[in-house]
Amino acid sequence: MQTLGIFALLVSLMVLGLPVAVAMSLTSIVTLVLLGQAEILSVMGQRMYSSTTAFPLLAIPFFILAGNLMNTGGMTERIFRFAHSLVGHLKGGLGQVNVLGSMVFAGMSGSALADAMGLGAIEVKAMVKSGYQPRFAAAVSAASATIGPVIPPSIPLVIYGSMSGVSVGALFLGGLIPGVLMGLALMVTVYVIAVRRNYPREPRATAREVLRAFVGGLAAIATPALIMGGILSGIFTPTEASVAACIYALVLGMGVYRELRWADLPDILWDTVRQTAQVMFIVAAAGLFGWLLIYLRVPDAIIAWLSALSSNPLVVLIIINLILLMLGCFMEGIAIMLLTIPIFMPIIGQLGIDPIHFGVLMTLNLMLGLLTPPVGMVLYAMSSVARVPMMVLAKELVPFLASLFAMLALITAVPALVTWLPGLLMGAGK
Repeated sequence: MQTLGIFALLVSLMVLGLPVAVAMSLTSIVTLVLLGQAEILSVMGQRMYSSTTAFPLLAIPFFILAGNLMNTGGMTERIFRFAHSLVGHLKGGLGQVNVLGSMVFAGMSGSALADAMGLGAIEVKAMVKSGYQPRFAAAVSAASATIGPVIPPSIPLVIYGSMSGVSVGALFLGGLIPGVLMGLALMVTVYVIAVRRNYPREPRATAREVLRAFVGGLAAIATPALIMGGILSGIFTPTEASVAACIYALVLGMGVYRELRWADLPDILWDTVRQTAQVMFIVAAAGLFGWLLIYLRVPDAIIAWLSALSSNPLVVLIIINLILLMLGCFMEGIAIMLLTIPIFMPIIGQLGIDPIHFGVLMTLNLMLGLLTPPVGMVLYAMSSVARVPMMVLAKELVPFLASLFAMLALITAVPALVTWLPGLLMGAGK
């Protein structure tokens, strides 16, 4: 009953409209006061601060900055042109370009929102201009943006790695195959819808046009290789890779493409500070709330409950998927991750579930939450960009969500899709 009361209070505060971080902080304070443990409040600041000091978390502001620099410095436009030259001739041409462009951009920013607001805005404008319905353009852009945090680099995987002690480099590698599978599933969905609605296809690009687009965007396209190559070769850690990505984006935007000006930097830096502050406030509040749950032995109760339901790892993973998907409808993804990792990590350890597999699985779950009302951040972003009512967009997303759910089921049932690559290249995983 105590556990239910805590979560009921948290949900009630969020329903009242309080930000997630404020709701978690207030829930922690009220719970400790009601339990007669008010003296523990003296360490509240220390608990919140210590939650934000893990070294891997330093990558978050730099990956956010890298994404902002790329969106302003001309890299997204060149990625779009390159993807257009490769798959524009397929049925539903610009929809296919949309997905492939997002897969390439995913290897740079690590953020679904950066993909949606940067590359997504370009894609929606081009699709609507070519005769696609705005709701379809927005749906493809929103669905493909979820690939961003699955294909490395990934801000959610950085957070998961810092909290679980799992190698961030191994997690990055683990997300590669699932991210590609997500992209392929979305491209098939675009094709099926395009055939039914008779959407246009673009003229096939000549070999010379493909080469020109490739050369023009080569420096931008090489960014994922720079990031992962540096990590795998040991030149830098994932945290240092985020700094390298910022420097690279700055050099490209100012020195090569010449679309980024010194006058743009104050706004870019301010956006980065604002976005980082939002994320880190949630991290701090969730750290306090997670500590409270551990103090009250809530994870032990949940472990006992899940163990009573089943000792089969696959069944438990399915139950956890359902819990995460349900939470994703009402809470922001990073908040869910910070809230549930302390609870679920002992469970997966007890059942022998690979933590790399679980980290990628959790991230994919949270990305689906970005597309579901009422709190889907990417859903809101694309609704605003494309000027499509949110519920109209949500309805248009149904076939894309079905494809992503199918990929979630496949990755849940076949852990090797996640663990094979880290095991091959780093000896990590099972």
